[in-house]
This record gives sequence, structure tokens and C-alpha cells, in this order.
Amino acid sequence: MTDVSRVRKAVIPAAGLGTRFLPATKAMPKEMLPVVDKPAIQYVVQEAVSAGLTDVLMITGRNKRALEDHFDRVPVTEQLLAAKGDTEKLAAIQHATDLGEIHYVRQGDPKGLGHAVLRAKTHVGNEPFAVLLGDDLIDERDELLTTMIDVQARTGGSVIALIEVPRDKISAYGCADMTVVEGENYVKVNHLVEKPAVEDAPSNLAVIGRYVLHPAVFEVLENTPPGRGDEIQLTDALQTLATREGDGGGVYGVVFRGRRYDTGDKLSYLKAVVTLACESDDLGPDLRDWLGEFAAQLQK
Repeated sequence: MTDVSRVRKAVIPAAGLGTRFLPATKAMPKEMLPVVDKPAIQYVVQEAVSAGLTDVLMITGRNKRALEDHFDRVPVTEQLLAAKGDTEKLAAIQHATDLGEIHYVRQGDPKGLGHAVLRAKTHVGNEPFAVLLGDDLIDERDELLTTMIDVQARTGGSVIALIEVPRDKISAYGCADMTVVEGENYVKVNHLVEKPAVEDAPSNLAVIGRYVLHPAVFEVLENTPPGRGDEIQLTDALQTLATREGDGGGVYGVVFRGRRYDTGDKLSYLKAVVTLACESDDLGPDLRDWLGEFAAQLQK
């Protein structure tokens, strides 16, 4: 058996171009788009840190310098806020800096999610690790990642997050053919199908952007040829691991029924912003009142 420890490191792929949000993302990374009062990427890093993963590696690309700047110190701004006695805003900007130890490596060639994950090999080493995609924001009250880490420790394989979606929506996702494991809080993944036709989908369980992976995935990715879109697909590597026996073999799924906010396209992004703002303590009451009045006007 490979000597692997409990998950300590998180990998956050953030090299995408964000073309769905052009022209807003022409000069700003999509990960820096604000969700209420914080950029989307901060929610993702906070989730990793809350699960005990304080060693974070971001896979970035050109024009992503703003990500590094956001998690860096801003001495001049901090000094101005301190001089004004604005302790609330001072604490807010220092919080991003103090979240954890954040490292950066560039993806280089845009060869897909599998390639981005492979770029983490040197940093991760021979231990299990988490991968968090920025399009899915998981509510801080729901401990999805912690559950997935526990399942990985118990099974020794790799773990993916699944959600139930309406059957007619499954073609927009990767889909899992799975077997229920009696008495457990996870399922065994037999096969993964990327964006199947509705009639061909083996279930209504869709893969979302949270993974806890055995380091064996690196060797598989190195030998995975380009797939859909001429990119190296993480789904293809997971399919190989799902049918492998022995060290690093096996893929398991945690079915998530908590609060998830999709920021993957403009409409779902707007829904996420409104939902989170409505649930906030400071903005929520007034915004909910206004939304009620606005919705009533739309019905006239």
C-alpha cells in the first residue's frame, strides 16, 4: 500500500478564460467577480480552510494576477483604515490574507481540467488531496468537503460530489452510474458518462465541482489521451480509477443535498448573488422586502 495520509492540501483550478461573462472578464478574472461583498474565489478558499486544508494551490494562467493580489497584504489600505478607526473593513481585508498558505502555479497550455490537476503533482506529492472548482459555491453551513475527506480516508480511493438533478437536465452534467453501499453515507461509482443524452443517462446523479482524489490520479492523467474538446478530461481519469483494483483504485460518491450556488453562467450567477444577499444578516431583511415589492409589480 502507498503511504498516504489524511487530506491536507487543496487544489483550486483557476486558469479558465471566463468567456461566458465577457466583456466583464476582459480584464478581470472570472473568479474575482463579486458575490455580494466578496469575490467568488474567496468563498472557495474559505471552504477549503474550514475543512482543515490550509495549504492551498491555485492553478492560474495569464491575466490572473488579481487572484494573488487579493490574498496578499495591502499595507497602505490597512494603514488608512486603521487611522480612520474602521476596524470592520480592516478585519475584512485582513481575513482574506490570513486564510491560509496559498501557492500559485500557472497551467501554461490550456489543455483542460485534467491537465490543470496534473500541474499540481509536484506540490501535492504522494498524498490524497482535494480539488475545488470555483463555479460551485457550497454554503458554509454544509460540511460537504469534510464528509468527502472522511469517506476518502475510509475507502482509500477517490471521492466525487454528486447532486440529484431533474432527469431532463442531466445532459448538462457528468453523470454517475452507481451502486448503493448498504449502511454507508456514500455510493460506489461504477461508471461516469460525460453529458449523456437524457435517454442514455444511467441515473439523475450529476457530478459537481468537488473532488477528493488519491494521488494515483496523477499517473493516470499522465497516460490519459485528450478526450472531449481535445482536452485531458478528469472524468476520463476517474473512469479508469473506478475500474481499478488495489492501491488507489475505486471511486465513490457523496450525494449532496445541501445548499449549493452555481456561478457558472450569467443567470445562475445572478441567482447565487441574490440568494446569498437575501440570507445575509445586514442586507437580507431590506432586500427581501424589496424583492417582494418588485415581484408584485412584475405581476401587474
